[in-house]
Amino acid sequence: MFENIFQKYLTSKNIIFFIVAILFMIFVCKIPDIAIMFFASFVLACSLEPLVKKLMEKNFKRSTASAIVLAATLFLIFIFFVPLIVLAGHEIFNFADSFPQYMDTIKDYIYDLPFVNKSNLAELDINGVISSATGVTTHVISETINVGKNLGSAFIYLVVSIIIIYYFMADKDTVRNTVLKLFPSNMRKKTNDIIDSISQKIGGYVVAQITTMASVGIIMTLGLCILKVEYALLLGLITCILDIIPVFGPAIALLICLIVSYKAGFGILSLICLVFAIAQIVENNFVRPYVFGKFLDLHPLIIYLFLFLTAKHLGLIGVVFAPAIAATVVVLVEEVYMKNIE
Repeated sequence: MFENIFQKYLTSKNIIFFIVAILFMIFVCKIPDIAIMFFASFVLACSLEPLVKKLMEKNFKRSTASAIVLAATLFLIFIFFVPLIVLAGHEIFNFADSFPQYMDTIKDYIYDLPFVNKSNLAELDINGVISSATGVTTHVISETINVGKNLGSAFIYLVVSIIIIYYFMADKDTVRNTVLKLFPSNMRKKTNDIIDSISQKIGGYVVAQITTMASVGIIMTLGLCILKVEYALLLGLITCILDIIPVFGPAIALLICLIVSYKAGFGILSLICLVFAIAQIVENNFVRPYVFGKFLDLHPLIIYLFLFLTAKHLGLIGVVFAPAIAATVVVLVEEVYMKNIE
């Protein structure tokens, strides 16, 4: 029995293949930024693939269909986000103008606290502390040049990613055949099936993620508008964006909402926490289980495991794509290991 297995699998081609595969994995670990960029582009290309297929059914060439879908997607993103960013940007400038008043109000509030008046804390030079904080803030602002450079790099990565997404869609068959040629002939059919499974599973990740983020953002924006909280649109947008970061993102969003709305009083702050809790309950108990279960079919423990692993080794972008990475690994384990055991 074992002799047959050795003769079947321990061939020189298979040994060379596994050595090359290991070296490739080591190489990828050395360039995580580039690796995650290609993976993210692959995920986005998989999510747009159904639209490309629909256009191809209407006698469009794959290259033409890919260009149309990608251009339409970018146009819709532009149409949706630009007005939203303009409105939120207006609120940001208003908030920046009123920031000194916020600082004065916080100072007066601290002075009026009973435990401050009755203790040595009242002797603290809060104005000096605020001035020091202002100096630190000025230093931080002076560092925005580096932020500008990083934004420039991010723009370059974005353009390159769009090009990669296009080629993943337009040259799907060519890319797949090239990848399959790297595998021994007896493994190509299995590899092709694995690629199909991965593409189908992670293809819905983008739709699932956008749906869950939108649910939280809409509920928070409507709730804050009903409570007549200042900067409701901006806070709703911040909550929506930060929701892409599991666990920590929503907590930071709630903290920002409470800080901005502290002048409204304890009652409004409690209602903001209630609206936030409702948004999280709706997302985690209704929206997320349905959409992620439908598109990815992953247990929450698996997602959290890959969340912490990607946070440690791949940074923020890795956290964002942790569910898609988890889905890929799960498919590989199921196809390569579990089915063989069964």
